[in-house]
Amino acid sequence: MSNVAPIHQRGHVAEQESAGTARVTEIRREADGVMGLVLTDPVGDRLPDWAPGAHIDLVLPDGTTRQYSLCGDRWDAHSYRVAVLREPSSRGGSAFVHDSLREGDLVGIGGPRNNFALVPAARYLFVAGGIGITPLLPMIAQAELLGADWNLLYGGRTRTSMAFLDELGRYGERVRVEPQDESGLLDLPAFLGEPREDTRIYACGPAPLLDALATAAACWPSSSVRTERFVARDRSDGGSDTSFELTLARSGRTIVVGRSETVLEAVAAAGVDVLSSCRQGTCGTCETTVLVGRPDHRDSILDDDDRQAGDCMFPCVSRAVPGDRLVLDL
Repeated sequence: MSNVAPIHQRGHVAEQESAGTARVTEIRREADGVMGLVLTDPVGDRLPDWAPGAHIDLVLPDGTTRQYSLCGDRWDAHSYRVAVLREPSSRGGSAFVHDSLREGDLVGIGGPRNNFALVPAARYLFVAGGIGITPLLPMIAQAELLGADWNLLYGGRTRTSMAFLDELGRYGERVRVEPQDESGLLDLPAFLGEPREDTRIYACGPAPLLDALATAAACWPSSSVRTERFVARDRSDGGSDTSFELTLARSGRTIVVGRSETVLEAVAAAGVDVLSSCRQGTCGTCETTVLVGRPDHRDSILDDDDRQAGDCMFPCVSRAVPGDRLVLDL
């Protein structure tokens, strides 16, 4: 997403592919550089249901589309809440929200879709860095509702930059708030402890935090750890892409994907529309079924098991394994 981009396990919940319209009914400052938005249906209708970990596409009045995690009450059928961090290197989305968006404005929404679903477990360890707290808030509420054991480690640059501290305060000692200017870097090994089969780890935050978590959790089963990234993981290896054949199964047509174009671009040039949004392999909008062939996965969404299965891909970034061809359900 613009602030939260999914990477981990599939399992879409309450997925809606068509865009709708919502009204911004509340804008409030949640922390330094963080604005919270409440969105409702313009005529008061119900909004599509969602589950913890879901995000929406937010289509701003200037035409910019960004993805944001839903961080409000999943049981409130008439409003969504998202939080938007002002990004210093903003491509326009966060700057527009902070500087130009007003209460009463209409925005487009797509989704919700969920690439970060909360799986059942007796115990959860949540790790958040900065705006990465947003997808974890509904997960914490769900864990509380189900009576699961859980703890949260929440870091940020400064205490004033960390959103929703008041909201988290009601959970008492289950929440550890450790701003970097007060406590230094998060002590992830101490927080995680020894691996436990009944525990799932959910984390969201900037790349350095998630890389540190991967190191700290190296002795945990890979299925125990689920993470969500702000931006796409860098998977460049210095090599050059090669062209390959791609067959569109529904028409039987075979095309060639050039070395300098994406599968999404090649398919569009062949006259086939595939719904897409981020074009960075982070939002999951363009997920496509693979019928034949081995994808070269370059997304930041699928986990190792999904990659090994090879039955889907994200054509905005992924390609065929060199020397192979693909048949897609398009």
